[in-house]
Amino acid sequence: MRSFGHIWTLVLLLPLAVSGCSDPPPAAPATPADGQGKSLAGRVVERLEARAAARQRDAEAATPDPVPQVEDTALPRWQAPDVVLAPEQLAQARKDADKALAEDRLFREAGDAIPLYLAILAQKPDDRAAQRGLDKARQRLRTLANARMAQTEGQRLALAEAAMLVSVAVALAPEGKAEQALQERIATARRLLALNRAGEQALRQGQFGEDGGGAQAAFREVLAADPDNSRARQGLAAVESGLIRRAERAAALDSDFAAAQRWLGKAGTVRGEGPTLIDARARIEAIRTAQLDALRNAGLRDLTSSKGLKDARDKLAQAERIALPGDATVELLRARIELVTHYGSFRPRQVFSDALQDGGRGPQMVVVPHGTFLMGSTQEEIGGRDAERPQHEVRFERGFAMSITEVTVADFRRFVEATHARPRATRRGHSVVYDERSGNFIRRSGVDWQSDYNGVRAAPNSPVMHVSVRDAEAYAAWLSEQTGRYYRLPSESEFEYALRAGNQGRYPWGKAAIPPPNTGNFTGSLDVSPSGRHWNNAFIGYGDGFWGTAPVGMYNANAWGLHDMAGNLSEWVADCWHASYRRAPADGAAWYNPGCRQRVIRGGNWANAPEQTRAAWRQSQDSDVTSARIGFRLVRGI
Repeated sequence: MRSFGHIWTLVLLLPLAVSGCSDPPPAAPATPADGQGKSLAGRVVERLEARAAARQRDAEAATPDPVPQVEDTALPRWQAPDVVLAPEQLAQARKDADKALAEDRLFREAGDAIPLYLAILAQKPDDRAAQRGLDKARQRLRTLANARMAQTEGQRLALAEAAMLVSVAVALAPEGKAEQALQERIATARRLLALNRAGEQALRQGQFGEDGGGAQAAFREVLAADPDNSRARQGLAAVESGLIRRAERAAALDSDFAAAQRWLGKAGTVRGEGPTLIDARARIEAIRTAQLDALRNAGLRDLTSSKGLKDARDKLAQAERIALPGDATVELLRARIELVTHYGSFRPRQVFSDALQDGGRGPQMVVVPHGTFLMGSTQEEIGGRDAERPQHEVRFERGFAMSITEVTVADFRRFVEATHARPRATRRGHSVVYDERSGNFIRRSGVDWQSDYNGVRAAPNSPVMHVSVRDAEAYAAWLSEQTGRYYRLPSESEFEYALRAGNQGRYPWGKAAIPPPNTGNFTGSLDVSPSGRHWNNAFIGYGDGFWGTAPVGMYNANAWGLHDMAGNLSEWVADCWHASYRRAPADGAAWYNPGCRQRVIRGGNWANAPEQTRAAWRQSQDSDVTSARIGFRLVRGI
């Protein structure tokens, strides 16, 4: 009589995932695409605004990932089913066991070969046929276990079955070297497989282990035992790809290129600086370039609008956050913003003239650079006066355009003829001129804006003189109306700033006591009047070829392209006279009190002492004064 019962036990925990085939590492997903419907610049702005959150995620990711949970691969223990045989059943049991062995029914049921052979040998230990059968069954178990180990499909289940097979063989021959060696190989294979699977699960959860633990820990443990394990190698490649994806996401979605570089650095520790990483670095730099180009182009578009400067500055700030030091794209945008901030649609030292409604052109203007200078004279300056002090800093946040030369007779004639104006000297019937016979300045009848320094008719390209400050302001108002632009007299600080042109010396040209050749029309010891007169107080050794005024633009321009600033004629400015610079404006504005009569003239002229050619020299004049030594030029806002 037989009694069949299942008394073997296989100890296995539930797997992390169930599959009938091997589990390849997950494919790397594509890099996230940019959103649709918005400009790249707009998307960059949104991404930059999200960088704080991205940095928080980055900080969280910098903590070590948990060690992957590896499924239990403890080897099963097998115990033979209980088989009870009567003596008369041994022969039949032997036949049944042989048949079961031939059919590979080895150990699972009480009627399988091994339980039957063991039952026979339990009653008849010297039964050679049963012993031979049991030896064949052991050999078959090893063969089947090796076959399961070699299986590539459903590897996890195949190894579990191989472990079960070898556990039966070990139960039959606990001291068998072949069984023990096979059991050790299967245990190692199952452990490595479990580690690979745990690493892949960590990959799916985004736990790459860039700072410890995670997928890397599992795959590296596999490779420590089996350096050629292709699955673990693929796993590390997937870790590298995952870290590269994080870098690309930080760049493309968050515009956080510092984080992108950190992720690439972590990716570089996985397999070294190989072609994959080199390509990733190139892709991220391409993303950076595209975003910078978009910000630059959007910023330049902003600058075409009068209200777009703030938006352009915002885009510059965003570009500076993502650019590498010295990036040419950022430098271009910064330079254009700087230009627009200080010069509008112009550029420094640009020369232009505005069209007039009558088809003519206004005076040629040059754009004076913005900047800072010290206005006035120091306490130590020879010839300096209290009216020129205290020396103080004046800052021009924005450039301005100034007439390249003094306003000419031809320029002023267009105004008089267009408006039928009667300037002050015309109405009054006289002005102050130089008298060659006496060598003095005298009042002469019939002299007005059409006259030269000596009262004769002036050439069209001579600087207009014999005009009051109000005549100059009337011309500026007419020119503004004709051009649609705002023309005005320069402020006193604008005049001195443009006169110095970046030079802080005693004279407009510097510290030299004698002007450089061809600098301007000054009183020089080499100058001679038509009757042979010489100046009693003049620049020794200097001559300019003219006794009186010279046509405008005859001499070299200063560093900013302006002619005759220090000579030819002194010039009206917009300011009222103040006895000192205490409480003077520091922003370049005119210091003007409505209704004031005493105005300021600046700059040397053809007939004043060298001391009055100093850069800081200033003088008070009544607003009605007209003279052969005073003219003007204009400033235009930009």
